[in-house]
Amino acid sequence: MKQVLQNRKTGSPFVAEVPVPALQSGRVLVRTVASLISAGTERAAVELVSKGLLQEARQRPDLVKQVVSKVKNEGLLNTLSAVRDKMATSQSLGYSAAGIVTEVAPDVSEFHSGDRVACAGVGFASHAEVISVPRNLCVHLPGELSFEAGSFGTLGAI
Repeated sequence: MKQVLQNRKTGSPFVAEVPVPALQSGRVLVRTVASLISAGTERAAVELVSKGLLQEARQRPDLVKQVVSKVKNEGLLNTLSAVRDKMATSQSLGYSAAGIVTEVAPDVSEFHSGDRVACAGVGFASHAEVISVPRNLCVHLPGELSFEAGSFGTLGAI
C-alpha cells in the first residue's frame, strides 16, 4: 500500500510502498477515503525538519531536554547513536482521516466492517491507504457527512 512519509534528514515528503498494518488488539483497520493535510501543523513540521537539526533544537527545547537527559542516563555515544538512528528513519505524516472499517480486533465491539468512521491521532490517522487506529480515536461518521468533511474531525476538535 502507499503512504506519505517524511525524510527526517531533508524534510522532504514522499510516497512510499509499505506493508499493510496488522490488526492489533483494541484497534480497527480503516481503508482511508480522505485524509486532511493540515496547512498549519504539517506544514510547520515539514519546514522545521528541513531547516536542519540546529534550527529544530532552537524551536523544540523539549527535545533538547530529552537528549540531555538521555546523555546523563545512557552516555554520549549511546545518545549520538540513537539520534543518528532517529534521523535516518522516515516518519509518517497526517493525523486526521476518514474511511471505511475493513477489520476489527476481537476485543472491539463498537465498530464493524463496513462502518464509516472519522479517525484521529498522529501516527494513526496518517496519509495512507490503510490505517490501524485505536478504537478510542475513531468515531462513527454520520451518513449525511462526506468522508472529506469527516477528515476535518481532528482539526475541528483542536
